[in-house]
Amino acid sequence: MANRSYLYSADSMPNEAEIPKRIRCISEHNWDIPLAHKLMVGRGMTIVPSMIWNPPIGIAADYADGAALLCDLLRAVGKGLEDDAEFAECVARTTAHLEKQQAKYFILESGEIVSVSGDDPAASVRRLASEDIPDAVTKAEAAIAGQHDDWLASVRADWQRHFASFYSEALYFSFPD
Repeated sequence: MANRSYLYSADSMPNEAEIPKRIRCISEHNWDIPLAHKLMVGRGMTIVPSMIWNPPIGIAADYADGAALLCDLLRAVGKGLEDDAEFAECVARTTAHLEKQQAKYFILESGEIVSVSGDDPAASVRRLASEDIPDAVTKAEAAIAGQHDDWLASVRADWQRHFASFYSEALYFSFPD
């Protein structure tokens, strides 16, 4: 079984007392937290209790701003992949799913990924929220503004790893309505 990062949407954030009432499945990605997941939780980010595991290792963020950031970067990446039908299909599938599953917040569940290293999962998520995600957002914003062409070229060259996650209404961990 692959370890995965999971991305959901909800109209409220999980808290110590309960998880949100309606949780929509967005995406899962094997063996990594892809750039797309990092960008989607990159705006208005806060660490919240996990909806799946015990430690406080969930990350919630503003849905609209995170989706807009991802879509802006996909447009920038696509400027070098105009003839790549597979990339165009990935973008179309991703954006349609994000529109369909829209809510107030994204919620990233990275417990399986941060547990692989053997480090403390809560410390790993704090590092993810304070270093890795802000770094990805900064690089994406610069690339969108035309100021980080080398990074954009590297993302373009390996776009499948960054953007071709499994988007579905049902993930390995799904929540009944």
